[in-house]
Amino acid sequence: MTESAGTPGDPDESAAGEDRTPDAPPPPAGEDAPPPAEQDAPRPDGEDAPKPSGKTAPGGETRSGSGRGPGPEAAQEGGSAAVAITVKRKRHWLRWTALGVSFVVLVAAGVGWWLYKKLDGNIRTDTSAAAELKAYEKERPVSVVHDAENILLIGSDSRAGDNRRYGRDDGGSQRSDTTILLHLAANRKSATAMSVPRDLMVDIPACHKADKTTTRPQFAQFNWAFEMGGTACTIRTVEKMTGIRIDHHMVIDFNGFKDMVDAVHGVEICLKEPVDDKDAHLKLKAGRHKLDGEQALGYVRARKSLGNGSDTDRMDRQQQFLGALVNKVQSNGVLLNPTRLYPVLDAATKALTTDPGLDSLKDLYELVRGMRDVPTEKVQFLTVPRQPYHLNRNRDELVQPDADKLFKQLREDKPVVVVPADKIEDGDRSDAESPAPADSSAPSPTPTYSGNNAATDLCKQ
Repeated sequence: MTESAGTPGDPDESAAGEDRTPDAPPPPAGEDAPPPAEQDAPRPDGEDAPKPSGKTAPGGETRSGSGRGPGPEAAQEGGSAAVAITVKRKRHWLRWTALGVSFVVLVAAGVGWWLYKKLDGNIRTDTSAAAELKAYEKERPVSVVHDAENILLIGSDSRAGDNRRYGRDDGGSQRSDTTILLHLAANRKSATAMSVPRDLMVDIPACHKADKTTTRPQFAQFNWAFEMGGTACTIRTVEKMTGIRIDHHMVIDFNGFKDMVDAVHGVEICLKEPVDDKDAHLKLKAGRHKLDGEQALGYVRARKSLGNGSDTDRMDRQQQFLGALVNKVQSNGVLLNPTRLYPVLDAATKALTTDPGLDSLKDLYELVRGMRDVPTEKVQFLTVPRQPYHLNRNRDELVQPDADKLFKQLREDKPVVVVPADKIEDGDRSDAESPAPADSSAPSPTPTYSGNNAATDLCKQ
């Protein structure tokens, strides 16, 4: 009697990866599949080999009705199937990972673009000053050194809007509380900030006012130029006095200064004596203090309660504080850390009104990038050489020829040395006042002026 070939293999057997090669012919119809070789061998006692029972026997495994165990070919095919499934799963994982990374990149790019547009939109452009300067282009000095830049920084003390708490608002008029000419060397190895006293007596040219009228040329105190003719009139006054071409300008208000100090988490100063100044909203004990934005504003604006009460002493204090602020920014790595740089940029851009050449975040970034490698000891602060005005001791006038020598050095992008005032007083006399060397072929000495640099520690003076 012929044995049946048995029932077809279980479904899980085919799922284990038993793929049939397309070219292999199927078994002939009606014939049984050949049994394994070991089943053909006769038993020693002459009995037929028992049929598989479908149960697991010691040392082997059979499947019901199949007549076969998992031979080497089946194990190999099962391993190939497992590898195929693993590869397929890995491909799915890689696909989802790529999608996730792409989504994160898109979100980051979107957030970055939004932040860029926000900062860029903070900056206000002074188009009226640009038009006014263009009208007087023929009168303006020309640039002498290519790539050197001169930027006029104007601190406005307008009492309008949020600044009303700092004093009386005279119809929203503006005055230049602080004016600094910032000279950036062409090689970007140094930066010199020269303060111009607001009470300095200077020649102010005829300027157009906001109401379209024109002022007459006059000899008056410097900060009148800003009050009468705004930024353009101030720039033209500085250019007339120094012969230096102003390439760009920035106007910064009170609140902007406060926000920038808060953005770097305060600046440290040291007081030799306590201060209590109601006008400046400042009350501090003697000793070391970390000033927040509000306190810092009071510190740089105070006159009667700090020092000798003069505007000269106040400017020196402003320069020292700005140096400490620059040092704080550079020493804490703010310029190289996007998460720390953003608050500073946000505060700065909200406070700025600039000319069209600096009215974008890209323009400001290029400016800052050019300055970030300047050593702090090469970021120098000084005040134009001045003395009490001979007709009014409450005003200032230029000291000549010192002032003109300083202007010439900056105009021609030549070095200037700045040292503390006590060293000047102790005999380190300014080279600007020294006689010329006997040998005319020898290089002239570098002029030395009273001032400080950003590396100066305010608590070690």
